[in-house]
Amino acid sequence: MADCMGEFDLIARYFKRPSLRAALGVGDDCALLQPAPGTQMAISSDMLVQGRHFFPDVDPQTLGHKALAVNLSDLAACGAKPLAFTLALALPQVDEAWLAAFSKGLFALADVHGCELIGGDTTQGPLNICITVFGEVPVVNGRTQALLRSGAKESDDIYVSGTLGDARLALEVLYGRLSVPPEVFNPARARLETPSPRVALGMALRGVASAAIDVSDGLLGDLGHILTASQAGAVIDTSIATKLIASHAYWMGAEGLFDIKNNQKTGPQTCLAYVLAGGDDYELLFTAPVAQRDAVQAAARASALPVTRIGQVQSTPGLRLVDENGAEVANTFRSFDHFA
Repeated sequence: MADCMGEFDLIARYFKRPSLRAALGVGDDCALLQPAPGTQMAISSDMLVQGRHFFPDVDPQTLGHKALAVNLSDLAACGAKPLAFTLALALPQVDEAWLAAFSKGLFALADVHGCELIGGDTTQGPLNICITVFGEVPVVNGRTQALLRSGAKESDDIYVSGTLGDARLALEVLYGRLSVPPEVFNPARARLETPSPRVALGMALRGVASAAIDVSDGLLGDLGHILTASQAGAVIDTSIATKLIASHAYWMGAEGLFDIKNNQKTGPQTCLAYVLAGGDDYELLFTAPVAQRDAVQAAARASALPVTRIGQVQSTPGLRLVDENGAEVANTFRSFDHFA
């Protein structure tokens, strides 16, 4: 603990680095970014609040990673190349060990994506982290190549990258509502605390996907944003969606997962709820025309990330769930909402 450290000493010691891409970085009243010719800036902000988005005892190194990862995920959903970010950080007190670990996790991920810290603010208060990221997307013949939520069309395929639901599984274990063995919990916890922003896939989908969003609050809730923006509906095959959870074999095995709260084993229906409405997955959910199926798979291979086709866009408004036989499945799933 070092309460005598001042704000500007703190910034200089833990967060100031030489400028790489920015015309002017940390240390002035404003940073300066110069977009490349023929590009647009993509900008997004996310806030992480202790007790709401992370546990008070979370490892600060993983927290530094996640704070930037959730913002880079927004750039990925836009198909943008990361450029830079700002950091606004409220701290209860100056804890040098905490700051060293937090900045280590933050910059390790920043360096992977060539995204530099160019400014921000620090203040004393309840632990709160707010990051704004800046990226760029090409403009071709006067048209942006950014992936938007509003481009989904009737008959487009619906895809999701990677796996879903394991972050929610880890959260339930941490809350003491589920019991699972370490070999199931540890990789699930890694998905919760150190998500991987799908930047390479987002960039590879430019000109291929018709609409995109990242899965932060749950697949169905985030798909709803695409459908609203695109004025469309959709049908989702739940038999495919259930298999998207990495711990699928354990869920479906004889062991099951033990529900501590209700003193019983839980299985496929709870698994489906975690996949469809779990949140904190930070995978890409996107639509693409049927004619682009080969291009979608090429983008997946180029980014070394599997994608799964889980449904289809429809002209009729609303979101329908069906089983492997096409029979209707009741949609009782609710994604995360900060104010619900």
